[in-house]
Amino acid sequence: MIEQKNVMVAIVISIVILFGWQYFIEAPRIEKQQALVEQQRLEEEARQKAAGVQPAVPGQAAAPGTAPGLDSGLGPNLGAAGLSAGATAAETREAALSKTPRVQIRSDRLDGSIALIGGRVDDLILRDYREELGPESPNIVLLHPTQVERPYYAEFGWVGKGLKLPHADTRWNANGTTLSPEKPVTLSWDNGEGLVFEQTYSLDENYMIALTQRVKNTTGAPITVTPYGLLSRTGTPEISGFYILHEGLIGVFNDTLKETDYDDVREGDKEEVETTGGWLGITDKYWLATLIPDQKEKFRARFIAGKRGPLDLYQADYLAQPRSVPTGGTGVYSTHLFAGAKEVKLLDKYEAELGVPLFDKAVDFGIFYWLTKPIFYAIHWLNEYLGNFGLAILALTVGIKLVFFPLANKSYKSMSKMKLLQPKLVELRDKYGEDKQRLNQEMMALYKKEGANPAAGCLPILVQIPVFFALYKVLFVNIEMRQAPFYGWIHDLSAPDPLGFMTAFGLVPWDVPTTFAIANIGIWPIIMGFTMYLQQKLNPAPTDPIQAKVFMFMPLIFTFLLGSFPAGLVIYWAWNNVLSISQQWVIMRRQGVSVGGGPVAGSSGGKST
Repeated sequence: MIEQKNVMVAIVISIVILFGWQYFIEAPRIEKQQALVEQQRLEEEARQKAAGVQPAVPGQAAAPGTAPGLDSGLGPNLGAAGLSAGATAAETREAALSKTPRVQIRSDRLDGSIALIGGRVDDLILRDYREELGPESPNIVLLHPTQVERPYYAEFGWVGKGLKLPHADTRWNANGTTLSPEKPVTLSWDNGEGLVFEQTYSLDENYMIALTQRVKNTTGAPITVTPYGLLSRTGTPEISGFYILHEGLIGVFNDTLKETDYDDVREGDKEEVETTGGWLGITDKYWLATLIPDQKEKFRARFIAGKRGPLDLYQADYLAQPRSVPTGGTGVYSTHLFAGAKEVKLLDKYEAELGVPLFDKAVDFGIFYWLTKPIFYAIHWLNEYLGNFGLAILALTVGIKLVFFPLANKSYKSMSKMKLLQPKLVELRDKYGEDKQRLNQEMMALYKKEGANPAAGCLPILVQIPVFFALYKVLFVNIEMRQAPFYGWIHDLSAPDPLGFMTAFGLVPWDVPTTFAIANIGIWPIIMGFTMYLQQKLNPAPTDPIQAKVFMFMPLIFTFLLGSFPAGLVIYWAWNNVLSISQQWVIMRRQGVSVGGGPVAGSSGGKST
């Protein structure tokens, strides 16, 4: 019993610390930081208006012999991003797009365009996903042109000394008006000095853009050029703020995942590495933009940060191997750009087809990767048959219970024996309450005599913890669960129960302040708390009255802790409790044990099953 108490207390303390830190420390810190950034932005705009400063347009021409955003070595000098003192952008997205000649991007899953000035992929909309529930909600906009306040774009080019190269103001010519899965598009530019540059874009049915870069040399002398690619993002996006979810710069180098937070790269944590194969980019919770260089040759990759006026700027870039192009020859380099939703099966498909290592790690499966990903695939497979992710979670719970049925059965039998011994344990406590050492000796002797194991009841809980966190990760980070409905009032299994206590369970339309969010528990968390209370009544109570009172508050504590968790996770926990209660109650009845402890009236108790 002592071991069981210690394990349970450790579990409760760990969970309280884990989520208490998030609620009371991390969340206020993130809100304060976001408010400060917004205040700085407004103050900067006010100063510029007062001084009569006209907004600077980013994307000025790079110096001859350098590529926009890259120096002659590995690294970006960030010149292409418009990093001038006080640089701002006043254009709306629509105005910026209309001012630049463009090649349209059209597919069943993407809308967007490529700017012919600069040759950047800087306009991308995900047609399958919306910001909020409902058909009227705007689609997710992933990439933004350089003239807006917070540009986010991909750029590809060449580095070479003493050569006239394409730059941010280069006007490319296109052999078509629309890039689609059926129609590749080639952009070309003649530098007038014997070099012709081409970029051929191909689009698949999903979110992968293949790019072949060429430089044709008719100068009469050999040249050396080096291909590069970069992703540039201005402004720190609003992030979820959960330490279990990475949002920021990400990559796989030499078969090792590297995750760098925005604040880390701002503070100087610059990742610079040479690798053969791999990828690099910027990830949000559900969306990803990443560069995938040629997987068969070495490239140098880097994460850096800078400033664009008052806003922070983040860049992921690579520099490939130099190309020596003889006169009359052509230098070629093939690369890919993924920009879209982090769908697990799609990432796995690209990993297999393109040989991209650990591409599925773009989804933050966490330390329980070996468990989280199989759980995701199990839920996904069940959803295909049941037609609802909520039902898939319930079915998965039954499957997990069946897998661990022998272990749980043995544990519940032991707990039933402990429950049967409850009156005798109370007698021992009354008799030896002042002598703790003697009390423990007598209790151990009683356990040995009756064949009861006080630690056996911990096993189902210990087994459930990694499953709980793995399922939590699936619901929290997998886009397949985003806006997935259940029945009744649950329209998004990845979001908390919307009918909270602070809104009278949906009767009062009120936006609950963040300060009171922890008290806004919904109907499903209350159901979960009640099932936890019922399950606790079946368990043997601690002999220590103080610990018994502490344990009595556990259902209430967990109700509040899980109140802001994804509804799918709370439904899983409640359903798991119901199954556990049923299994435990049947075992207790077969062994002749009453709910209150001791044998059932008219039964000798302790029957085998």
